[in-house]
Amino acid sequence: MARERLQKLIAAAGLCSRRNAEVWLRSGQVLVNGSVAQLGDRADPDLDQINVQGKPLAKRPDPLLILLNKPAGVVCSCHDPEGRTTVLDLLPDDLSQGQGLHPVGRLDAESRGALLLSNQGDITLKLTHPRYGHHKTYLVWLRGEVRRTQLEQWARGVELDGQASQPVQVSIQQTRPNATCLELVMGEGRNRQIRRTAALLGYTVLDLQRLAIGPIGLGELPEGRWRRLDRQEWRLLAQAPN
Repeated sequence: MARERLQKLIAAAGLCSRRNAEVWLRSGQVLVNGSVAQLGDRADPDLDQINVQGKPLAKRPDPLLILLNKPAGVVCSCHDPEGRTTVLDLLPDDLSQGQGLHPVGRLDAESRGALLLSNQGDITLKLTHPRYGHHKTYLVWLRGEVRRTQLEQWARGVELDGQASQPVQVSIQQTRPNATCLELVMGEGRNRQIRRTAALLGYTVLDLQRLAIGPIGLGELPEGRWRRLDRQEWRLLAQAPN
């Protein structure tokens, strides 16, 4: 295979992010053919002997892209210092260990629904780049009755962190005596954006579920379960939305 930057090879092997790999390179923890590598160096893992922190660099795992129906209470992280259940804990050992899987984007611990995981840094970068910002679809239960004026305000976008959020497609799906269910279709995903917007408008989120990421929906996938995406789904996700 062609020679590639070492931080890319290390990240692709699932050892860490590219940023952490750059730290290891700067601190002299990466050797290529016995010599200390520098940031910016390239290597061919099929021809060169690459050691990272004293261990040979493992072969790049087979490409994986997985859709997980994340339950509430599960953390979108590969490791959690507080010992909470992570998304990798929901996968079998042959996938969660040694494959380099990591979440593509985030879904806060209290929320549930569609989450992608991959072991390919290039795929993750493409799917999280603004150009490929596929719309995401959510069902959100709020406490109380949502007035039309507030629905219109949410649709226009509210100010968060001093910057206006993008317009949102929002519609009422169901009502109960003390709760309202909204469907939201959003093109951006700031940190806890739905919960923060609801709070600004005076509402408490009772339940937040992501139904779809672009063209990839949960369908009949049970909560806590996962499935591999096929090549056609990979291609759909790799296309920038119109």
